[in-house]
Amino acid sequence: MASSVFLGLRVSLLMLGFASSAKFDELFQPSWAFDHFNYEGDVLELKLDNYSGAGFSSKSKYMFGKVTIQIKLVAGDSAGTVTAFYMSSDGPNHNEFDFEFLGNTSGEPYTVQTNIYVNGVGNREQRLKLWFDPTTDFHSYSIFWNRRQVIFLVDETPVRAHTNMEDKGVPFPRDQSMGVYSSIWNADDWATQGGRVKTDWSHSPFIASYKGFQIDACECSSATGATGNATCCSGSGIGDNGKKFWWDEPVLSELNVHQSHQLLWVRANHMIYDYCTDTARFAVTPVECIHHRH
Repeated sequence: MASSVFLGLRVSLLMLGFASSAKFDELFQPSWAFDHFNYEGDVLELKLDNYSGAGFSSKSKYMFGKVTIQIKLVAGDSAGTVTAFYMSSDGPNHNEFDFEFLGNTSGEPYTVQTNIYVNGVGNREQRLKLWFDPTTDFHSYSIFWNRRQVIFLVDETPVRAHTNMEDKGVPFPRDQSMGVYSSIWNADDWATQGGRVKTDWSHSPFIASYKGFQIDACECSSATGATGNATCCSGSGIGDNGKKFWWDEPVLSELNVHQSHQLLWVRANHMIYDYCTDTARFAVTPVECIHHRH
């Protein structure tokens, strides 16, 4: 029992990463609608109105590691809006990991949609209702990525795990460096109740707030191409200083027991949609759904 507790603690500490919070402009830069950015000390506010949304991107691209941002989502009637936090590579055959926070009418729980693209193919959505009000305070949203798995975390609780199943013929994102992005925009054609509820611009501007920017990952220029990316931060799993990358630790090759129980709890109590069970969209169950243990 003591050894399992120690192992769980070690994994938890590793999963926290080692990067301290940085200022926004140390890691990121505005990518569009500069006039819709507002800075209040260490807090960045992005504004959506009936003229424009706004977005930012990381200054570098990365292969494997963990990225975290603390976000306070749009309060009140946010129907029709989407606030996104995601990682993506470039090009039509890109890889992408998405957090999309779908706006709601006042008093309803926020819906969080996650999605994964591999080699340009997505359509792997899951949706859940958060177990707290994400508009009253900041909460951390993280993406952890190594050669064995991709994990989406909310306040360090896993809400989705995508395992490397290349041995089953399922492509896995491990050869393209990815930038880190966030944006807020109007998506009332689909975001709230399938587009039935439209954006009420009398409530604008809609504001999403950010702080606690952390990237503990291996910087890797996309200019090196797929072959270069594959060896830039993986290969032997050894960094330039000869030290093993923390995300390649064997204990991080899969969820530990505690994390598995957390994910099962999320799925049982808060998940409202899983593409794996959507027979209307997928007459044949996707291969990864058959073999996935969660």
